[in-house]
Amino acid sequence: MVDVGTLIWLSFRPLIKLVLCVGSGFVITKADIFPAIAARGAGQVALNITGPCLMFSKILPAFSTKNIHVLAPLFAIAAIYQTMGMVMALFVKQLFWVPHRFRYGIIAAGGWGNCGDLPTAVVMSLAANSPFKGQEDQDLSVAYISALILFYTFTFFPLGGHNLVKKDFEGPDVEPEEVQSALRQRQTRLIRSFRGIWPCSSAIGADTEKAHAEGSGEEKSAENDAAMAQRQDDSEEPRVHWNEASCPGTPVERPSTRRHVSFFEDGSTAVPTEGPTRPPSIDGEEGSPDLALSHLHKMKVDRQLLSPPPRRSKGLVAWDIVKAFLKSICMPLSLAIIISFPIALITPLKALFLPVAGFNMHPAPDGEPPLAVIYDFAQFMGGASVPLNLVCLGSALARLNVPRSQWSSLPLGAIMSLAVGRMVIMPILGVLICEGLISLDFISKEDRVLQFICIFFSCLPTQTTQVYITQVYSGTGSAEHLSAFLIPQYIIMFLSMTVLSAYALQLIF
Repeated sequence: MVDVGTLIWLSFRPLIKLVLCVGSGFVITKADIFPAIAARGAGQVALNITGPCLMFSKILPAFSTKNIHVLAPLFAIAAIYQTMGMVMALFVKQLFWVPHRFRYGIIAAGGWGNCGDLPTAVVMSLAANSPFKGQEDQDLSVAYISALILFYTFTFFPLGGHNLVKKDFEGPDVEPEEVQSALRQRQTRLIRSFRGIWPCSSAIGADTEKAHAEGSGEEKSAENDAAMAQRQDDSEEPRVHWNEASCPGTPVERPSTRRHVSFFEDGSTAVPTEGPTRPPSIDGEEGSPDLALSHLHKMKVDRQLLSPPPRRSKGLVAWDIVKAFLKSICMPLSLAIIISFPIALITPLKALFLPVAGFNMHPAPDGEPPLAVIYDFAQFMGGASVPLNLVCLGSALARLNVPRSQWSSLPLGAIMSLAVGRMVIMPILGVLICEGLISLDFISKEDRVLQFICIFFSCLPTQTTQVYITQVYSGTGSAEHLSAFLIPQYIIMFLSMTVLSAYALQLIF
């Protein structure tokens, strides 16, 4: 039994190394020594060279036919945590207002945690020391993490999780006031349905509904005043629109609005229709049948120009999905993990890289396996993966910027709820779930590394990969909404990870 002070130190020590690495990237970025183009280059090196080498060098010695069954609990835990995070994000979205350009991104932020550099750095440091078994448990821990990385990468790219971020930037923008108004209406409907189920709550519901009604009344009064002023401004030149259902040449007056948007079936929008539209008069020469027919023909041509583009065939859409799937599978990191597992499980292939007990492989002139030099290269390059990733993480955090002028307009309720949900509530639920699965022996009672990994992965902040994806899909290179949601999570992370690691070590050992 390890005493409490030792547990706290063992849990906090890896985070000190993590903070120093992340802080290095943060400082050199703020000092303009590590520009954005250099950070992107370092990120590409980590993603396409050092990361795959690390996965290959750890999976090969760690996995065999004797322990491949651990993939089932690892994938199950990953699916449980991902579902929990997405459901939690949906609850946050229902209870608090979320910016329109982050309405789907918050679901991605809840479902996909930082499963790469952070857990690898912390768990490698922990597993290298007592009470773990040193290098053996260190290799095993990274191999287990690689399976979880494969799951999260597979669901985010090939299976289309990144499309949640893409959907945020489809369609016209919506002002925060309109989003908040829609949220209040939705909450009112929920309160009414709640009162229908539990009549005893009618008094609370009535008070809340009354408050919403008073707020709505003030908003409607302001809107009526604005509309009155607008009608006075436009009284000298009223707008007249054609009613297509009426006979040609019959104008129908409608109240003027500042912006008119038409929605097609595919979600595209027409341009705002500003300025007066004057139909031909039915008196005099302007009302001649030829001119009326000409005007109707022009309207028909305009509608054809504004009509949505023809839909692509299902075959082409399916082919695009298949291409995107194959492209994601062929990413170097995913490919390295996928290739490493068969080599680790097939003894003749594994013996080409590593000595295998009970199997005789003709050695190279130096007495090592024939392809041992490739394994040595992977080990050497993989050693740079974690520090490089952490430096890039610090650089990314340094570039997250939330202007002070926008602090008052931030969705603080949603920001703090998601941070507390991911970094406090999910670890508590994760411990309970893992204890239940351990008692059922679904998670092996003998494999302490597996138990620790399953518990630790419940306490991960949102992945920084979403920042890069958001910058790509936004069209402006910005990710201001996501920045506000990330910063509190990474602040809470240091305390919650320390507490969770200490409790997990006490529980396991």
